[in-house]
Amino acid sequence: MTNLIEQIDYCEVPAPITAPAQHPVDLTDETMQLHKEKILMRMKKEKLDALLVYADREHGVNFGYLVGFEPRFEEAVLVLHRDGKAYMLLGNESLKMWQYSRIEAEVIHTPYFSLPNQPMGNTQTFAELIQSAGVEKGMKTGIVGWKLFTSSLEDNDQLFDVPYFIVEAVKNLVGNSGLVVNATSLFIHPGKGARITMNANEIAHYEFGASLASSCILSLLNQIEPGKTEMELANELAAFGQPNNVQTICATGDRFTNAVVAPRAKKVKIGDKFSSTLGYRGGLTSRSAYVVSTKEELPADVRDYLDAVAKPYYAATVAWYENIEIGMLGDEMYHLIESVLPKSIYGWHLNPGHLTAGEEWMSSPIYPGSDLAISSGMLFQMDIIPSVLGYGGASAEDGVAIADQALRQELADKYPDVWVRIQARRDYMIHTLGIHIKPEILPLSNLNGYMRPYLLNKKCAFKVNKV
Repeated sequence: MTNLIEQIDYCEVPAPITAPAQHPVDLTDETMQLHKEKILMRMKKEKLDALLVYADREHGVNFGYLVGFEPRFEEAVLVLHRDGKAYMLLGNESLKMWQYSRIEAEVIHTPYFSLPNQPMGNTQTFAELIQSAGVEKGMKTGIVGWKLFTSSLEDNDQLFDVPYFIVEAVKNLVGNSGLVVNATSLFIHPGKGARITMNANEIAHYEFGASLASSCILSLLNQIEPGKTEMELANELAAFGQPNNVQTICATGDRFTNAVVAPRAKKVKIGDKFSSTLGYRGGLTSRSAYVVSTKEELPADVRDYLDAVAKPYYAATVAWYENIEIGMLGDEMYHLIESVLPKSIYGWHLNPGHLTAGEEWMSSPIYPGSDLAISSGMLFQMDIIPSVLGYGGASAEDGVAIADQALRQELADKYPDVWVRIQARRDYMIHTLGIHIKPEILPLSNLNGYMRPYLLNKKCAFKVNKV
């Protein structure tokens, strides 16, 4: 631990110059068909007769994994049968999207999923509508929300994170001779879920959002000056009308006073703590540091911030980037970070790294005792959150893809523009920042490993100086 921290230098470092992706990459018909096949295979393994995949505006990624779109206003349910037959139950304002589904499915107008006081002139009960999608007595039926329950105190198969009226209707339909279970694990279980590994098309698809978020954050970092407001700076945190997958944060001084999370008209002052976060589908970038040029501008009680918080944190990120590899167990990574950045001192408590995709946090194989291995095709968020009493935060959070030689070659062959950007990021991390990542690590952010602890000094950042 000590040796690694001693190798961290704060000095002049050229900022990364890789441009973000300018054009999104759509998922192909072949990829969408693969999604369906992966889910059907898992349904058969679990002996499920039918699967109900729930979606709403905040929790639509599992639904979108199969049909290609997510509800903008309402709720929706996809009913998928073991033989591949599919039905979509859609509210008033989602009906028009049925024609764009990436898989063949029958549509069932379900006004119960519509917004309050919209027309509900249907002639069938909700249970009858579900029944018309082929859900019958005696079926073993899985319900998919978005949450993977992992409690040691509960029967996790019987915890459901979808509206009660849906669960009740399905249970009544299948009756005592059937069974209803939480089947979200088919999608996002960090060891066996269908969505945890991706092909070259998916990596290229998600690289667009990851690179865009990081470039927006870099623009914000370059604009930070005393007197500017959070709202002025947050203007840098939007691009091309792309949807966010987390709340955008641009906060100076004490965060979230009066329970307000969004950027406000509060002005940046020298000595402020500062944090910024932007997430698009495929990746999130987050930075936290102080609004100062030098140590002397820090408040007197945190003047040792660099050595007390920032350098140890950065050393942990370096350890994460340099050690993650195909075959590494989640438990190994967890204890590596604990050895470099002991939680008893630095106050982190979440998983030090997690899987990402359309949502910012899918699930994580990194936890104590995890025997789940890092696999080719995974997208990871490097996410370590120190919390040291009395000090502002330190954050340099970004994402990477994990890819074996075959997947790297496919990505290079099919998406040469994406590959050029990835190689530029690798070169920057290795040769400018001194972070020696393994061949299978593909940076998706333009800022992987780049951290300015003093935000007003835009020429200096951390790097690794290995003797």
